[in-house]
Amino acid sequence: MSRIKELFIRKQQRILNVYCTAGYPARDSTIEVMEGLQAAGVDMIELGMPYSDPLADGPIIQASSAKAIENGMSIPVLLDQLQGFRKKIHVPVVLMGYMNPVVQFGFEKLCKAAAAAGIDGFILPDLPLYEFTKEYKMILQENGLDFIFLITPETSEERIRLIDEQSSGFLYAVSSSSTTGTDKDFSQVEKYLERLNRMQLKNPVLAGFGIRDRITFESACVHASGAIIGTAFVKAIDGKNNLSGAIESFIKPIRN
Repeated sequence: MSRIKELFIRKQQRILNVYCTAGYPARDSTIEVMEGLQAAGVDMIELGMPYSDPLADGPIIQASSAKAIENGMSIPVLLDQLQGFRKKIHVPVVLMGYMNPVVQFGFEKLCKAAAAAGIDGFILPDLPLYEFTKEYKMILQENGLDFIFLITPETSEERIRLIDEQSSGFLYAVSSSSTTGTDKDFSQVEKYLERLNRMQLKNPVLAGFGIRDRITFESACVHASGAIIGTAFVKAIDGKNNLSGAIESFIKPIRN
């Protein structure tokens, strides 16, 4: 059983998934940040592979990616950093990124290396569903990796069910069609999540984009299994010398 599936069986509510950018704030801070998140009580980690043109990310995560690339972060460097990380990190870890650098590195090569290191799955927002089913799904399955698709309030019920059928791990319910880090009308987000809940989907749902504090996290958890925080966390560790302290200070009010 995958770590992600085990998590959702063990804990059906208030799952906290936090995004961090590999190689940010420093090139060699990746594992330190992940350890800090686990220690603070995060249930899952979404580890971003920096890319120069991250289409789904807002300005703060874009800036963290640019800084990480400037720091020297790349897929080969990240894979090197991840060697042996499972000796300390036990929560599920999902790699998030974009197809351009993944294809340049080699999709199957990356899947094999990620699985060998202990990664649990991928989020690749610009991988179309058709190409996924025809070219990539088998490779992921052969390496025991989950693949998480994004859905939005504009996604039709028919397409949501199709995506749900092809996904594994969980569904990433984007709260709007905008990029990460923008404020949302959470009354509308709650209606969207309630609609998804009524559909009785195969996969659990985590809400993302605009989740930034305890209030928005709890609101998302009313109709979803949990939520994903990205921009607010990246902002919270920006320029901090004491990373573990900054991480605890940010996560503790949400988790408690």
